[in-house]
Amino acid sequence: MARTGENIYKRKDGRWEARYIKYYDGSGKAKYGYVYAHSYTEAKSKLIRCLTSISSGSASNGRPNGLKGFDFWLDEWLKVKKVRVKEPTYIRYRNSIENHIKPYLGKYPIERISTALIENFAQHLLVNGRLDKAGGLSEKSVLDILTIVKEVFKYTNSLGITTSCQIEFIPLKCKQKEMRVLSKEESQKLVSYLTVDSDNYKFGIFLALYTGIRIGELCALQWKDLSFDAKTLHISKTMQRLQKVERNEEKKTHVIVVEAKSQSSHRLIPLPDFILEIASKYKQSPNSYIISTDRGKFIEPRVMQYQFKKCMEACGIKNVNFHALRHTFATRCVEAGFDIKTLSEILGHSSVKITLDKYVHSSLELKRSNMEKLQLF
Repeated sequence: MARTGENIYKRKDGRWEARYIKYYDGSGKAKYGYVYAHSYTEAKSKLIRCLTSISSGSASNGRPNGLKGFDFWLDEWLKVKKVRVKEPTYIRYRNSIENHIKPYLGKYPIERISTALIENFAQHLLVNGRLDKAGGLSEKSVLDILTIVKEVFKYTNSLGITTSCQIEFIPLKCKQKEMRVLSKEESQKLVSYLTVDSDNYKFGIFLALYTGIRIGELCALQWKDLSFDAKTLHISKTMQRLQKVERNEEKKTHVIVVEAKSQSSHRLIPLPDFILEIASKYKQSPNSYIISTDRGKFIEPRVMQYQFKKCMEACGIKNVNFHALRHTFATRCVEAGFDIKTLSEILGHSSVKITLDKYVHSSLELKRSNMEKLQLF
């Protein structure tokens, strides 16, 4: 099935056509190459061979004496970022560079990287960018990788090393993925299941459903973050499992608790009495984790995801992940008449626009209710 950005189309004569940029002429106009096939799969395979040939052919023309490859500048930029960004961000940058950017662009002198080359790189990621070679990356992932390339260009430009590449003009739109929101009936079914024979895991899911907190924030919560007197929940940390910065260690990953990702993520959430009543059944010492094992050890996000999946199966609720609880919470709040600014702050968003664009999902019932407010003109 053809995806946006691949430049693979079915022709009126039934054949499939794939297009790629060969070069730009003197006026800056793109000159395209084409391949044709009898099926989408065959056209995609031919396109991948062409893109690979362009990349390896151009890079193998030799690096002029005195010009450092892009891989050198990627490493230099990473060294700077290592001391300036949080560990999760550094790991994400490094993985994108090692897995995607270096293999395709690393051998090019930065002065020789053109807009056409970056466009073909983006197309390659969309068509065949997955590490298992089972397909392409999402538009969002490709945009994130191109943003790193752009930042490295800015870094080298500050050192007086420039490129003619106009990366900001590369047309790549990121489609917003439709997030699953539990219906009222599904929410009621889930709440009934969570409040009967409740345990630590069920309470965590219940808390997320009624506060909209992220799974990493939930796992990082300690009892000192919940005030029964003030009736508030203090969000200031998040838990993640990451690859280790040093790769020569026996264990490749570790679980860390870090400060919340932004200033807006630090927040106080007022808690209604019904949540406090349930929470009181599990209360432990201040430094204990709210979601923990019988031995008091924290429960990491991937274990919480597994437990959530088991709950959903028990409730007969399909096609839903943990983050859907956050969207469900936001939707129920809108239906209850919450002020959007208040909701945005509870969710920890940096702007109301994020809340409106990504988290507010109008149900058919809410749409019908609003339409019924109309009077005959």
